[in-house]
Amino acid sequence: MKKDSKGRDIQRPYKLAHQTLCITGFNFKFQSLIGYVELLLHPKVDDLRRIKVNCKQGRIYRVCIQEQWEAAFLYNDPTLEICQGEVKQRNLAFFQQCHALTTDAVDPDLANGEVTIKLPPECFPLISEMKPLRVSIEFSLEQPVGGVKFITPDLDGSLAEKGAHLFTYGTEESSRLWFPCIDTFSEPCTWKLEFTVPKDMTAVSCGDLIETVYTEDMKNKTFHYFLSIPTAASNIALAVGPFEILVDPNMHEVTHFCLPHLLPILKHTTSFLHETFEFYEELLSIRYPYSCYKQVFVDQSYREAASYATMTIFSTNLLHSNRIIDQTIKSRKVMAQAVAHQFFGCFIAMDSWYDAWLPKGISKYLAYSYIKSAFGNNQYRYIVSKDLESVTNYEHNVTTVVLDPSQLTGQGHGQDNRRNFPIKYPHTISAKYLDMYHKKAHLIVRMLEIRIGRELLLQVFNKLLSLANTASQQHFNINNTWANMLLSASSFLKIMSTVTGKDIHVFLNQWVRQGGHARFYGNFVFNRKRNVVEMELKQDMSSKSSFKYAGPLATTIQELDGSFKHSFKIEENKTKFEITCHSKSRKNKKKKIPLMTGEEVDMDLGAMDADSPVLWLRVDADMTIIRHVTWEQPDFMWQYQLKYERDVVAQSVAIKALEQFPTPSSRMALTDIIENDHCFYRIRMEAAMGLANVANSMMGNWAGPPAMMTIFRKMFGSHSCPSIVRQNNFNNFQHYFLQKTIPVAMSLLRNSHGICPSEVLRFILDLFKYNDNSKNKFSDCYYRASLINALSNIVTQAITVVTHPGQGPTAASLSNDTKMILEEISRYLNLEKLLPCYRFTVTVSCLKGLRNLQRFGHIPCNPSLFKSYAKVGNFIDVRLAALEALVDITKTEGSMEDLLWLLDLVETDSDPYVRHQILQMFLENPPFTKQDSSEALSTEQLVERLWKMMNCKFSSDPRLRCGVADLYYTFYGKMRPSCLSVPDSMIVLNLKSKTTFLNASVTQADEKMDENLTESRSDSGMDLDLIDPEVIHQKDDLAEDIIASPPVDIQDEDSDLDIAAKRQKMDNSGDEENVQESDKDVYMSTGVISETISVTTSRETVVPYMASNDSNEDSNSLPPSKLEPDGGLGEYMPSLLAASQDGETPGGGASGYTATPSGEISGEHQRRHKEKKKKKKNKHKHKHKHKHDKSEKSSRHSDKADAGPNSESQTVFSYDTPTVPILDSANISEPSSPEYEVI
Repeated sequence: MKKDSKGRDIQRPYKLAHQTLCITGFNFKFQSLIGYVELLLHPKVDDLRRIKVNCKQGRIYRVCIQEQWEAAFLYNDPTLEICQGEVKQRNLAFFQQCHALTTDAVDPDLANGEVTIKLPPECFPLISEMKPLRVSIEFSLEQPVGGVKFITPDLDGSLAEKGAHLFTYGTEESSRLWFPCIDTFSEPCTWKLEFTVPKDMTAVSCGDLIETVYTEDMKNKTFHYFLSIPTAASNIALAVGPFEILVDPNMHEVTHFCLPHLLPILKHTTSFLHETFEFYEELLSIRYPYSCYKQVFVDQSYREAASYATMTIFSTNLLHSNRIIDQTIKSRKVMAQAVAHQFFGCFIAMDSWYDAWLPKGISKYLAYSYIKSAFGNNQYRYIVSKDLESVTNYEHNVTTVVLDPSQLTGQGHGQDNRRNFPIKYPHTISAKYLDMYHKKAHLIVRMLEIRIGRELLLQVFNKLLSLANTASQQHFNINNTWANMLLSASSFLKIMSTVTGKDIHVFLNQWVRQGGHARFYGNFVFNRKRNVVEMELKQDMSSKSSFKYAGPLATTIQELDGSFKHSFKIEENKTKFEITCHSKSRKNKKKKIPLMTGEEVDMDLGAMDADSPVLWLRVDADMTIIRHVTWEQPDFMWQYQLKYERDVVAQSVAIKALEQFPTPSSRMALTDIIENDHCFYRIRMEAAMGLANVANSMMGNWAGPPAMMTIFRKMFGSHSCPSIVRQNNFNNFQHYFLQKTIPVAMSLLRNSHGICPSEVLRFILDLFKYNDNSKNKFSDCYYRASLINALSNIVTQAITVVTHPGQGPTAASLSNDTKMILEEISRYLNLEKLLPCYRFTVTVSCLKGLRNLQRFGHIPCNPSLFKSYAKVGNFIDVRLAALEALVDITKTEGSMEDLLWLLDLVETDSDPYVRHQILQMFLENPPFTKQDSSEALSTEQLVERLWKMMNCKFSSDPRLRCGVADLYYTFYGKMRPSCLSVPDSMIVLNLKSKTTFLNASVTQADEKMDENLTESRSDSGMDLDLIDPEVIHQKDDLAEDIIASPPVDIQDEDSDLDIAAKRQKMDNSGDEENVQESDKDVYMSTGVISETISVTTSRETVVPYMASNDSNEDSNSLPPSKLEPDGGLGEYMPSLLAASQDGETPGGGASGYTATPSGEISGEHQRRHKEKKKKKKNKHKHKHKHKHDKSEKSSRHSDKADAGPNSESQTVFSYDTPTVPILDSANISEPSSPEYEVI
C-alpha cells in the first residue's frame, strides 16, 4: 500500500475480482486490434462515484455498467508530455521532478489512472447495497508504438507463409499499453481470455486452453483461455502467429512454440527444460504452482526473456543446434531463470515496487542454485563474484542502488546526488540501474542464506508458496483473501520470524532501505617475536557509494599447518587486529601443506619469508556482505594463492594482483595455471590475459618466444610439426575455450615500440591457414570469430602513413602486415555472404576489425559501409556491431551527420531492442560529455531534439524514455545546457538600487546602470542562477472553473485527479540561511498566459496539467498549487492562479512573487515593491503564508485595469527574497559554463 506526500494511506475504493479480455479481430496490414474488457468490481464504500482504470494508446468507444447503463468517461494521460507547455528550462532536474509527478498521476497504487469513469445514477442503489459492478469497455488499438509488436515480413504469400506474428511486451506494469485494466501487481484477479485469429494462426496466452472454436465462415477461430489462479494484469501476455507446436516429450504440461522451419533447433534447445522443473520442485519441496507452462519464441523481442503467468516470451536468437557450444550455456541460464520467475514473480508477485527486490531476488537465487547444480560450484561462485564486482563498481562510479526506496525523502532521489532519475517508480529508472537492481537483490537474498542457513531459507520459501497456494484455491472475498499471493517486506518479515525465529529488521535497514556498500583497504605484517599477524583494516568513507559497516567480518589465513578462519567485529573506520598463528616458521624448503579442502600439497617454500609461517590471507572469502576489498600482500603470497588456493574467486583476485608484479616468478605462476587441466577453465582464460599484461611489462627482459606460443603449440599443435595446428576437436570444452582465448591474449602483446611482434601475426595467420573443422562435430564459428578478433587486436596506430594533403590513407601506403590483416578480414567477410555461420559471428568480428583499421588510420573512415550493415533486414547482431562502429565514428570524427542518423534510428527503427541498444552504446562511448562539451556536436538543435524525445516522443516505452534521459545527463548533466542562449525576455532586478531593466543583450540599457550592475557583481563575487520563464496560457472561463474548484478527496465529485495531494515538498531549511540583505541582482523572465497552469522559478516544481473539455465535475485537471522557495509544491493557492489569470500575481503573498508587464516598468510598481520590501526587511528570514486584506486585493485589480490591454498577455514573475546570485550583464547572452542555469 502506497502513501501520498502527506503520509496518508491510499486505497482504491473498490476491489477487482475477475476480468474478461476479448479481442475479436487482428489486422496485420494496418497493425490494429479491436475488442472489449469486462471488469467485475466490488465496491468498498457505499458512496462510490468514480472508477479509474489504466489505458494508454487505445481508443475507447463506450463504457457500460451492468451491460445496460452507459457511463461518461474522461481520458487524461499526463505522461504523454512530461513537461507540458512551452517550458524553456531544459534542465534534467526539472524534467525528473515532473516525471515523478506525472507517474503519480496515473499510478493505480495511488488510486489513479488515465481513464476516469463517472458512474451513472442508476447504479447508485447497487453501490449502496455493496453489490458488484460489471464495467464493460469497448476499445481498439491502431498502430501502437509500444506494448504490442506486429511483425509482417516483406515477402510473398499469405500471412502464415510470411511468418507474420505479433506479441505483447513492455516493462513492469505496461499491460495498459494494449488493453484497459488496473495495471498494478497489487490487484490480482481471475481471468477469462478470448482471442479470434485467422484460422492458420495460433493465439498463445496465459492460463489453460479451454477450447478452440471456428467461426461460421471457417475463416477464423477463437481461442478460449481461463486462468483460475488470481494474477495481476501486468502478468498477462499474448502471442499470435503461425507457430509450430512442440509438446515436451518429458513433461506434457510444457508446450513450446516457434516460428516456421525452426522446430528442429527448438527440440534441441528445450530438451533439458524438464530438469529445471524437477530441480525447483525438489529444492522448494512443492509442485509447480500452475497446471501448464508455455514457451514462445518470437522475432524482434523486447528482451531475451519476458515471463508472464504460465508463459514466457523468448527471443528466437536463443535457439541453437547441437553443434553450437557457446550459446548452449547462455540459453539454458535464461530459460532456467524464466522458470524460476514462475514461482516468484508470477505466482507470488510483489505487493508494490518497494517490494520488487523480494520476488526478483528470490527467483534469481533459485536460478543460480540451478546453475550451481548444472554447471558446478566453480561456475556459481565465479558469476556471483562478477555480480558483486559489477554492483560495487556501478555504485562507486555511477550511483548507489536502493532496493526499497520507501524510506527515502523527496522525489525518490535519496541521498546520492549523482542519481539523475527517481527510483520510486519502475517507469522512471535507468536500464543499467535496473540490471544492477536485479543483481543486488540476489546478493541480498544470498546474504540472508549465509545468516540463517540454506535449509531455513528454503523453508521460508516453501511457507510462502504454501500460503499462496492455499489462497489461490479460495473464492473471492472483499476482505483481501488473496493477500498471501502478494509478497511485501512486512509479510516476508513475518514469515521469516515465524519459521526461523529471527528478526532481520536491522539487516533490511542497512542493506535494503539504503544504497551503498562497504569498502575496505587492508594489509598485515607478521610479528616474529609474538608469533602473531598484525592486521590493519580501514573503511574508505570518502566514496559517495560507501557507508560505515558495523558487524562481523571473516578472515581466512593459510599457514604452514593448515587454513584457519577468524571472525572479527568491525566497529570503527580503522581497526587493528592480532591473529595468533598456529604454526611456527618453516625449517624445510619443501613441505606438505594442508589446504582448506582437506587435501595436502607439496609446496616450494623457497620464495617465502623464512621467519613467517603465513602463506596468504583473505578477507571475506565467502562474500558474506556486499563489499569491495583492496588487499596488500607480497607478490610471493599472491603466487601461492593462485597456484594452491582451490577457490576460483581467490585465484581470480590473485591474477589481477600479479599483473602489478611483472616478475619471472609471476610469469611462471600464470603459465602453470594455463597448463593445469585441473584448474577451472575461466581462471585459465583470465590467466592467459593476465600473462599478456605481465609480458608487456617485462618486454625489456623477456626471454624466449612470445608468451603463450609454446603453450598453444604444445596443447593444440601437430605431433610431427608443432607449428601446424591439429584438426579441430572440441569434445574437451575446457580446451575449446582456451583455444579461443590464447590467440586473443597473444594479440595484445607489444614490443618496446608498442607494436605487436611479427611472429604473433604469422602465428595467427597460420591458424587461419591450417584451420580444419571437417571432422569436428561442433561448429567452429566462434573459434574463427575469435581469430579475427585477434587480428583486429594486432592493429596499432599507423605511424608511417604518408599521403598528399587532403587525402586519406591509400592501399599503397599500407604496410605488408596491415595488408595481410585487411585481406584476411575482407576474405572472411565476403565468404560469410555465401556461407553464413550461426548468428553471423564471423561477420560481427570482421566489422569490428575494419573499424579498428579505420580508428588507427590504416584505411579511410567510411561510415557508409557500416550504415549498409546497420539497415533493417540484416541480422540483429550484425546491425548492432555496425551501429557500435558508427557510434565510435561519431565520437572520433565529431560527425553531426552520423549522430543525427543514429538518432533517427532511435526514433524510427522497427526493432525496439535495437533502439534501446543504440542509446546504451552512446552511454558507454559518448561523443561528448558535460566535462568536455564539443562545440561541433553540442548544439541547441540537439538539445531540443533530445528533450522532445524524452518529453513526449517515447511516452509508450519507458525504457527508451529513460535511456534518452540518461544520454541527456551524460551530455549536459542535470542543469541547463550551456549551449542554450539566455531567453530574450530576461529582466534584471537590482535589489541594491531598487531598479529594474531589460536584458542588456536584448536592449541598450543605461550605461550607469550597467556600471552599477558590474560593481554589484564584483562586490558579491557570486555566480549566476537564472529564473526561467514559465509560459502560462489559459482560457478565462476554464481558469475560473479550475480556481473555483477546491481541493477534494478521491471521492469528491468536484475534482477528478488530486495530483497536488501527492506532491512532495522539498526541504526548505537551506533557504533560511541564504536569505540575507545583500547587494544582489535578480534576473526574471517574461511569459504569457498558456493552457498550462504553472509558474516556474529556480526553486519550484511545475505541476503538469491537462485541460479537459468536460465539466468541472468530471475534470481531470490539476488543482492550483502553492509555490515554495525550495522547489516543493504544497498547499493550494487559488489567489496566485487568479492573479495570473488577470495578468499579475499577488505581490507579497504566500509565494513572494510580484508581476509586472514586461514592456512597461512603471513607477507605481517600484513604489509598491519598495513598500513591500520595507515590510519584509528584518522580519522574514524565509517565506511563509500571510493574508491580504480586501483593500489590497481590490487595489491590485484596479492596477491591472490601468496597465493596459497588453497586461493580460505578458507578465514578469519576480522573486522577492534576495537569494538569486549575480551576473554581469555582459555575460547574459552567451553563457559559457554550467553555472549559468535556468533551474
